[in-house]
Amino acid sequence: MAFLSTTFVERRRISPGLDVAVAGPRDGVPLVFHHGSPGSLVLFEPFIEAVVGRGLRYVSYSRPGYGNSTRQPGRVVADCSTDTVNIVNQLGAQRFYVIGWSGGGPHALACAVLLPKRVMAASTIASPAPYGSKNLNWQAGQSRETIKKVEAAHAGRTDELKSLLEREEPLFAHITGDQIIAALGGLPDVDKTALTGQLGAFLAGNIREAYRNGIWGLFDDNIAFANDWGYNLGLIDVPVAVWQGGKDRMVPFAHGKWLANKMPNAQAHLLPGEGHLSLAVGHFDEILDNLIANGKR
Repeated sequence: MAFLSTTFVERRRISPGLDVAVAGPRDGVPLVFHHGSPGSLVLFEPFIEAVVGRGLRYVSYSRPGYGNSTRQPGRVVADCSTDTVNIVNQLGAQRFYVIGWSGGGPHALACAVLLPKRVMAASTIASPAPYGSKNLNWQAGQSRETIKKVEAAHAGRTDELKSLLEREEPLFAHITGDQIIAALGGLPDVDKTALTGQLGAFLAGNIREAYRNGIWGLFDDNIAFANDWGYNLGLIDVPVAVWQGGKDRMVPFAHGKWLANKMPNAQAHLLPGEGHLSLAVGHFDEILDNLIANGKR
C-alpha cells in the first residue's frame, strides 16, 4: 500500500491482467474513474479525498496496454464494460457510479449504456464525441496532431499511427510537472493556471505511468476512438451528466453539446469559462454531488 495524507490507496492485480487502485471504505459504493488518453490508474489525491469523504470507494484502473495492465489488441470502447464489471465483482460490489474524464468519457458512457442494472449514474468531463458523428464537425478546433492520429487510426494506417506516437513518446514517458504546460501546448490560461499547482505533478505522474510499457495503450485508444465504439448512445437508460468547458482546446466545446443532445434525458453542464483541466479541478465537488444525486433518482 502507498500512504497518502488522508487515505490509503491499495494497488491490486485483478483478472484478466488489470492494474487497479482502490481507496476508501470496503463497504462503500464504488465510483469507477475512467482515465484520459494517455492515462493510468495514478490517482489525484483531492479527487480521492472528495470521493472517500462522501462514503464512496474510489476505484481506478489502467486500461489494457497502459501502465502495467496487459494489452488487448483490437479492443473497442465497449470492451471496458466487461473490464469494469470484472473489477467491481472482484471487489464484492454490485451497483456503482462511473465518471470519465477526457478519453475516459466514452468508456464511462459504455458502462452506462451496456450495464444499466449495475450503473447508478454516469458523468463525463470533457469527453470527445464519436469520430464522424452526424451534425458535428469533429475536426473543428482540434490540433493538427490530433487530426493526423485520428485519420490514420480510422483509415487503418497503423504504421503511420505508430510512428506518430513513437515521435512523442520520449517526451511524455519522462515528463515532469514543470514540463507539462509546454508539452501539452496551446492551453488556455485557465488550464495553465490549473496546472501550476498539485494538478501538474499528478498529471505528469499519471502520464509517465501510462507509458510504462510503451505507446500501446494510447495506440489502441486511438483506434478504438476513431472507429465504432460498440454501443448506441441513444439507448442510454441511466442518469448521465455531460460536463464541458467552453475554453477547452483538447476536446472542443461542440463535442459536449453534441453528446448532451444525443442522449435522452442527459443533463448538460456547459461552462463557457472553463477549460479541459480547470473544469475537473474547479468543479469536482459539484460534479460528484450531482452524480450522487442522479444515482438516487
